[in-house]
Amino acid sequence: MRKMHYLCSMMTAKEIIGYMESLQNEKQRQVLMRFFKTGPGEYGEGDKFLGLKVPQTRQVVKLVAGDTPLSEVPELLMSPWHEVRLCGLLIMVARFDQLAKKRLADDEKAIQERDEIVKVYLQYAEQANNWDLVDLSAPKILGHWLLLPTCLGDKQEVMDGLAASPNLWRKRMSMVSTWKTSQAGDPSWCLRYAEWHLHHPHDLMHKAVGWMLREMGKRCSMELLRQFLERHAHEMPRTALRYAIEKMSPQERQQWMNA
Repeated sequence: MRKMHYLCSMMTAKEIIGYMESLQNEKQRQVLMRFFKTGPGEYGEGDKFLGLKVPQTRQVVKLVAGDTPLSEVPELLMSPWHEVRLCGLLIMVARFDQLAKKRLADDEKAIQERDEIVKVYLQYAEQANNWDLVDLSAPKILGHWLLLPTCLGDKQEVMDGLAASPNLWRKRMSMVSTWKTSQAGDPSWCLRYAEWHLHHPHDLMHKAVGWMLREMGKRCSMELLRQFLERHAHEMPRTALRYAIEKMSPQERQQWMNA
């Protein structure tokens, strides 16, 4: 196995991929293929894994994110390897986070660079083709972008485009991005997309809707959550409802489940 200091200088996408391929673990690969539902007819059908654990991928990102040009990231995102795509996404997350520091929020150059990251993310959104890839990137790129100045135009138009897409992963992006806006005290994005996706047929969207509603209630207002449930509990998928009420008392949870 190559030593980790091999990654300390600026690397191309090919070099990063080569290093990650050298860390393959067959036993862990089999575990991940089952966990992420890669069998015929399952949502992750055909996805390929190296068998790396997330902390291993994060360690690679930690060492290369500051030096690897954004222009190298698309090659990572187009990789057939799940962990390599995650690496590309997390490089963008790390870069965006650095450019979103308070002192850079209104900096013209930082705004331009953040917008470039968002454009690449949206262009290759369908490469984030499993729930972990979406959940580890969308809130910290798109969700954070919603809270900052931009030159990309109407933010709601961008997010509505994701919500209206026929692609499951783009839809999930529109929903889970609201974790960041709810954390900042703005419930409007969560309420908008929870209502938008309320009747989506896929279980992964039911979970995302319920999870984000729960976070909105916790971070913004339990009263707003209850008002949403008063309007929609009777028609919500049971999974979404269970996730949304998870932090309530057992008595109140039972009341909503019986709605």
